[in-house]
Amino acid sequence: MMEYRILGSSGVSVSTLALGTMTFGTETDEEAAHVQLDRFVEVGGNLVDTADVYSNGGSERIIGRWLARRPTEICDHVVLATKGRFATGAGPNEVGLSRRHLARALDASLGRLGVDAIDLYQVHAWDPYTPVEETLTFLDSAVRAGKIHYVGLSNFTGWQIQKAVDVADVRGLVRPITLQPQYNLLAREVEWEIVPACQSEGLGLLPWSPLGGGWLTGKYRRDERPTGSTRLGENPNRGVEAYDRRGANERTWDVLGAVDDIARSRELSMAQVALAWLVDRPTVCSVILGARTQEQLDDNLGAAGVHLSDDEIRRLDQASDPSPADYPYGGPGAEQRSRQIAGDN
Repeated sequence: MMEYRILGSSGVSVSTLALGTMTFGTETDEEAAHVQLDRFVEVGGNLVDTADVYSNGGSERIIGRWLARRPTEICDHVVLATKGRFATGAGPNEVGLSRRHLARALDASLGRLGVDAIDLYQVHAWDPYTPVEETLTFLDSAVRAGKIHYVGLSNFTGWQIQKAVDVADVRGLVRPITLQPQYNLLAREVEWEIVPACQSEGLGLLPWSPLGGGWLTGKYRRDERPTGSTRLGENPNRGVEAYDRRGANERTWDVLGAVDDIARSRELSMAQVALAWLVDRPTVCSVILGARTQEQLDDNLGAAGVHLSDDEIRRLDQASDPSPADYPYGGPGAEQRSRQIAGDN
């Protein structure tokens, strides 16, 4: 049931569900990681996403050893994506989007993955100190050298996306084709500026954390702090999905209630409903799964080919509406920017 879409403004087809590998080498050991990769390819998945800092390079090494032990027809099926930008050492130049750092980071990723070229090389986040011209010139030269095929962005804001695209166009450099943002039913603020920027410039979205760090699976309960072998059970204050932060927001429970109702009526898991909603959002070309276990991955892969009805989407949209303030993203601000073709009368 796996479906495929074009990767941004490229000509490459990718599965609508991608395999994220941030857990490889830490929460998921090598043997289990290879089982996940085999299963993902078996059901038709082809986009595998990693980064040089995942498990301090361990994730890339695990993928590289998997590729080395699989036949050519499987390796050729995989569309491989990785990222560079964050610190790979303690030195002041072992971080950022400078030509110096990215040159070393890219070569190191190629070595760990055991490949001659990376299909999608993404800058992992904005660098406030490196001129965007320097970063894009390096990426352009890497494409021309055959080390990477396409360029992507990750964790950029709307104006940063627009600046990167504009500089690439003015300088005649290779354009970025994708953006990786955090995007899910509990984190829709990207729709205010980031998604419109991508729509305007033809960038495809590769959302990460599609299940909100596990929240959208239904594993967490109101007034019951998580315990046990879950991400928040081990660290309730973990990142943007911290229990006290999200649990204190009434909208979180409204969303979970709506997801649960639809899941029950469709005989799906809550995760499958949340993934199906996200897959069909504008400009999304593939959603990055982040399963720790094979059981979680199999459940997530059950969302392949699932599409929600208009009424189901409307209910989830209403429950998850982040309700921006009146200006500039709320009703009055949006009305100022709107126009009726027949006039205002």
